[in-house]
Amino acid sequence: MANKESRFVVVAKAPVGWAHVAEVLVDRETRVQYVVMTVGSGGGMTVLVGADGKPLLYDGPLD
Repeated sequence: MANKESRFVVVAKAPVGWAHVAEVLVDRETRVQYVVMTVGSGGGMTVLVGADGKPLLYDGPLD
């Protein structure tokens, strides 16, 4: 998915509709998860948080 020099790793990817893609990225240094939504040539990125408002940490393999 990504080379070892990349800060972020894509751990999940799914089409959401016509020209829409959702991806979950993980920061290799902090293990914090982010969701990225791509809509055509635009999109956005935000941190995923739990019910307590703290960032969700990824506990799976990053390679």
